[in-house]
Amino acid sequence: MNYDEHVLGGIITYPLTILIASILRAYLNVPFQLSFMAMALGYAFYVLGSDLPDMDHPDALIHRGTKPIVAVAIGISAFLNFSKISIVKYEWANLTIAWGIAVLFAFASWHIFSAAMPKHRGIIHSVSFAIIYGLLSLAITVYGLGLKLGEGLFVGFAAFMGYLLHLVLDKHVKLI
Repeated sequence: MNYDEHVLGGIITYPLTILIASILRAYLNVPFQLSFMAMALGYAFYVLGSDLPDMDHPDALIHRGTKPIVAVAIGISAFLNFSKISIVKYEWANLTIAWGIAVLFAFASWHIFSAAMPKHRGIIHSVSFAIIYGLLSLAITVYGLGLKLGEGLFVGFAAFMGYLLHLVLDKHVKLI
């Protein structure tokens, strides 16, 4: 399948995830909180997950889009760490040096991203990575965005389901 088919599949099948989550909450007491924010973020993570497994293909749009985001995130993180170090007495020089170092980290991560990526339809195309994506989404929404645990659980579940949708649409579901 291609990018459009995966993403449109995610866009139109999200109500099934709401239905499954509602059933799990009602009959198995899974503590999902289906607030507007949780469902809106769940939708975003679900649709992103519907194409995310193709991140391991260098020509895929998701790979080309993720690569600069990772590089910039690593660069910003490096800046945050190096901006605390005072090398010279002028603040403007320390900021410039910190950004210079940050750019080197971003540049290196740009190249490492593709070099470290496993082969297409390798481990990233697995249920194991769907679980990792769901757990990362849970952590981002609870610890990064401050959602309640039940809301974050739902977002993590939605992320997992979107990723799993990609694997099902590819007819390529494997545990690892």
